[in-house]
Amino acid sequence: MTPPYNMYDIKSQVTTSLYVKTTLVTHSIDYRITTQMSLLLQSPPSSALSASSRQELRLRFWVRSATPRFALSFRRSFPPIRASANFSSSLDSGLSTEFDAISKFSEIVPDTVIFDDFDRFPPTAATVSSSLLLGICSLPDTIFRSAVETALADSVCYGLESPDARMSCFFNKALVNVGSDLVKLVPGRVSTEVDARLAYDTHGIIRKVHDLLTLYNEIDVPPERLLFKIPSTWQGIEASRLLESEGIQTHLTFVYSFAQAAAAAEAGASVIQIFVGRIRDWARNHSGDPQIEAALKRGEDPGLALVTKAYNYIHKHGHKSKLMAAAIRNKQDLFSLLGVDYIIAPLKVLESLKESVTSPNEKYSFVRRLSPNSAASYNFSEEELVKWDQLSFASSMGPAAVELLAAGLEGYATQAKRVEELFGKIWPPPNV
Repeated sequence: MTPPYNMYDIKSQVTTSLYVKTTLVTHSIDYRITTQMSLLLQSPPSSALSASSRQELRLRFWVRSATPRFALSFRRSFPPIRASANFSSSLDSGLSTEFDAISKFSEIVPDTVIFDDFDRFPPTAATVSSSLLLGICSLPDTIFRSAVETALADSVCYGLESPDARMSCFFNKALVNVGSDLVKLVPGRVSTEVDARLAYDTHGIIRKVHDLLTLYNEIDVPPERLLFKIPSTWQGIEASRLLESEGIQTHLTFVYSFAQAAAAAEAGASVIQIFVGRIRDWARNHSGDPQIEAALKRGEDPGLALVTKAYNYIHKHGHKSKLMAAAIRNKQDLFSLLGVDYIIAPLKVLESLKESVTSPNEKYSFVRRLSPNSAASYNFSEEELVKWDQLSFASSMGPAAVELLAAGLEGYATQAKRVEELFGKIWPPPNV
């Protein structure tokens, strides 16, 4: 039957999120999509909407190919991370740009790119989210169109009597179908968003992850290629701890306080994401957060200070987590965090870095600010070294973390609801 609405006539402003590192050579790609990078979740070197704003819902997307419609070829275009034995290191004479220089210390990935920039910023890993599903439904001729249509035509979901159960089934199938397409496109890991409406339900999060993982297993996606993106509430962190104990990799997002970062590291989360710029924005317009006030009193940027502290905690105490710094606003932010595992930077910053040709005698001497060696000498207070429980966690969050976490959850939940409403309008798809 013909649906009352055509999914490709539905317009929504979305920005897709793309993480990059390995060159992707494709044939017959003639479309263009504006993308916003949310997170590099590549398999860890050497050893998971983020747009929480109520005014702007951004599409988080790491691109990957759906089907073998075109030939793919990957090559390394980013220098590998090299851990230096010393706290600092200067620009090598063989490097020609600032981008080359800083890529020695951290994985640098773009926050906003378009497909035309594949040669300069090729994708390595991806995330699939409600934002991405909205984008697929609003953009014509995307390579993921069939993944969503197939989900909406799934016979198992179609046979469920409960409308809520049917919609949940469609949602899960769509996430997994697109996620499996992404796995075929990029060599790194793909993070799948867990419904933010479950953020305060540990067992609900675990059930959802198990359901998603079962669907991935049915289509032979290896679990080591997957992460599951979970909000950093206490319940989300507990879910991460239990899932990691099962060997399921998790990515904890919406981290705005040391309590969240430390508890996530103790839980064994594979990836922990801190939003530098959002913390700074909050500090500019609010007061009364002890963590932020302490950083400002020391003359430090509160967002950068949190990343530094979390990195030192993770490395000093031997936790396995990889730390990701997101919402980077300028070059100085990036230079201040060299050595952190992953840095997500705006395309305009990366373009400037690539256009800045340097030599050892020129303006910058690039220094590794964060390293395991420097972490070893970092001192933590007794209060910061507690074994975190729900009470100590809640009392240490601070107003900035509480407000920013709530805003992020609201944004994710709103997007999930929009997907369900959209699926309700376009279901069943053509020829069903």
